[in-house]
Amino acid sequence: MAAESTPLALPVLPLDDEVVLPGMVVPLDLSDSEVRAAVEAAQAAARDEPGKPRVLLVPRVDGTYAGTGVLGTVEQVGRLADGDPGALIRGRGRVRIGAGTTGPGAALWVEGTRIDESVPEPLPGHVTELVKEYKALATAWLRKRGAWQVVDRVQAIDDVSALADNSGYSPFLTTEQKVALLETTDPVARLKLATQQLRDHLAEQDVAETIAKDVQEGVDKQQREFLLRRQLEAVRKELRELNGEQDGDESDDYRARVEAADLPEKVREAALKEVDKLERSSDQSPEGSWIRTWLDTVLEMPWNERTEDSYDIRGAQEVLDAEHAGLQDVKERITEYLAVRKRRSDRGLGVVGGRRGGAVLALVGPPGVGKTSLGESVAHAMGRKFVRVALGGVRDEAEIRGHRRTYVGALPGRIVRAIKEAGSMNPVVLLDEIDKVGSDFRGDPAAALLEVLDPAQNHTFRDHYLEVELDLSDVVFLATANVLEAIPEALLDRMELVRLDGYTEDEKIVIARDHLLPRQLERAGLQPDEVTIEEGALRKLAGEYTREAGVRNLERSIARLLRKVAAQHELGERELPFTVTEGDLRGLIGRPHHVPESAQEPAERRTAVPGVATGLAVTGAGGDVLYVEASLADPETGAAGLTLTGQLGDVMKESAQIALSFLRSHGAELELPVGDLKDRGVHIHFPAGAVPKDGPSAGITMTTALASLLSGRLVRTDVAMTGEVSLTGRVLPIGGVKQKLLAAHRAGVTTVIIPKRNEPDLDDVPAEVLEKLDVHAVTDVRQVLELALSPATNGAAPEVPVAA
Repeated sequence: MAAESTPLALPVLPLDDEVVLPGMVVPLDLSDSEVRAAVEAAQAAARDEPGKPRVLLVPRVDGTYAGTGVLGTVEQVGRLADGDPGALIRGRGRVRIGAGTTGPGAALWVEGTRIDESVPEPLPGHVTELVKEYKALATAWLRKRGAWQVVDRVQAIDDVSALADNSGYSPFLTTEQKVALLETTDPVARLKLATQQLRDHLAEQDVAETIAKDVQEGVDKQQREFLLRRQLEAVRKELRELNGEQDGDESDDYRARVEAADLPEKVREAALKEVDKLERSSDQSPEGSWIRTWLDTVLEMPWNERTEDSYDIRGAQEVLDAEHAGLQDVKERITEYLAVRKRRSDRGLGVVGGRRGGAVLALVGPPGVGKTSLGESVAHAMGRKFVRVALGGVRDEAEIRGHRRTYVGALPGRIVRAIKEAGSMNPVVLLDEIDKVGSDFRGDPAAALLEVLDPAQNHTFRDHYLEVELDLSDVVFLATANVLEAIPEALLDRMELVRLDGYTEDEKIVIARDHLLPRQLERAGLQPDEVTIEEGALRKLAGEYTREAGVRNLERSIARLLRKVAAQHELGERELPFTVTEGDLRGLIGRPHHVPESAQEPAERRTAVPGVATGLAVTGAGGDVLYVEASLADPETGAAGLTLTGQLGDVMKESAQIALSFLRSHGAELELPVGDLKDRGVHIHFPAGAVPKDGPSAGITMTTALASLLSGRLVRTDVAMTGEVSLTGRVLPIGGVKQKLLAAHRAGVTTVIIPKRNEPDLDDVPAEVLEKLDVHAVTDVRQVLELALSPATNGAAPEVPVAA
């Protein structure tokens, strides 16, 4: 902290709008009466005292004196460079100004106190860093100005106070900033202030230099562009004259193209208005490039191009059957659509109320069942162009409706681009993965699809980029999805839902034989007569090596099999031609991954102990079997209550509570020792704990597992079940019956228990699957227990498993 010393009496030398800091040496003009009076008074006082004459340099801003001045010594009196009398004065240190006093001469005398500005040694670390920063900034600024000789002088200053006062020479500081430096008596605080002022100036200087550089580059670019355009126009003019062509410009070319194009009337009017704007705009105007891009897009659209539908209904059905096995619902819907189109065309009803006869179908099913490839087959059967629009991960509404033309890089939406790519106004457009569309701050693409997929609105669809009406009523839209619940309700309401629930084992074998095997033979570089796979091997691949609703993993297994055969042939280990039998599979691609429960040894089966039951569930990959395990805790542990594990949802947890409550209230009727449930904890677990599970359809499965646990009777290995249970023991209906029965068939289950009210859903299950399943429709959980539990072996008390 600065300290104050003995008072001084000094003549005041006022400085108007100028500040001198300690350490500075400045020349002053003695022709100013106040300056001359102060110097003469100092000289008169110095005659009686040793040393040089002393004055008090005080800044005067707008007639107001500062509260702090600088003690200055008159080093020399003589003539300035212009011949006027002058004095050379050096600033020595800060003085705090006090009251006025008397002295010789005409000058104003005041009392002042010298301020001690010393800094204790050694310097603290943060002060040392501050000194280094100031010197680095000052050096950078001096080098920019070319003042190389001053750099060494600044680097040689070690005193903190002197270094801060050195900034008084900076020409960019205002009088107010210099006064602030003068009145800051703490040297460290003053150095911080000087550093901040220098840093701000350098930042402003960098910005000014950048702006000046950008402006100069922009001017140079415009001048160069102007010159090149003039040269280009001159070259074009010479070429036209050489070829005998008449003068014309780009706008005339666009006008001719618009008038020659076969455009709808309203589109033609909009295009001609844009051509008028193009003619009025200059070459340098950015609007000209926007207009040209828009006109190119409009002229490339197939406004009146349409393909003729193939009305050979039987031929279309044969094409669909040849390219896809199964999927009867979709094939029937396409056949119905073509039949109706044919009748409308025969009766002159192609356009009714401005709308044509398009279609909007939603194909919902697990992965790998052929939803995407089905779109191409539909286009082939109808004789139309096919375009696929991938919607997975799309989050921007402008991807569907397009961007406004005023944005840089604006484009039409994906629907318009699909029509443009197809080159026809009536293609088959596949909207792939519509359930994967997301939404964020840029809008909801699913909301933008509402108009596209609404047959009552899409004949006047407006893209934000085109801003003209586009007729989509003749387009066949096929939307694919894996999960029905992920599609917004309003969007689903506009589409006709067609479910693809997966293939039966027989259908998979047909697909593998007729489609997958020929394709993979070609990819493996093998001829059809070099490798053949027996039907038994294909059946084992579909049943035991893969367990899925679709055929993707089946195709991968076939590809792996063929790669292995090709590699062995190249190594000289196997001769071709070669027939793959069921027994060759293990040696070629390893052991099976999915052995049916019924094919396992009794001790290895999941239901080999009481308390384990087999349920059926629906996942995003189709139907699947779901095991439920139950156990009772040791009564000595005292852990009473119900414990549920397996990442279960709220609905499934409630189903477990209902199952437990039913058995407690009806234990005597069912001849179960429910007394164990009072003091012992019940634990129900669903394996595959990393997979989330929810829904009420495991109600009867949990009830059966608990009943098996209490009675000691095993659950039959060949039985799987699905259904919701009520507190009174009623079995209530559930969804996904077809997918669940297909899963049971794939898993080797032969007996399935379903709710009675789901019996009409059996009409959707393939006949070959129903033939191999013994389906029991029940209304009460007591019927479930009779069917699912094995008979008691003897009259002894059951041995209940205890959880460790």
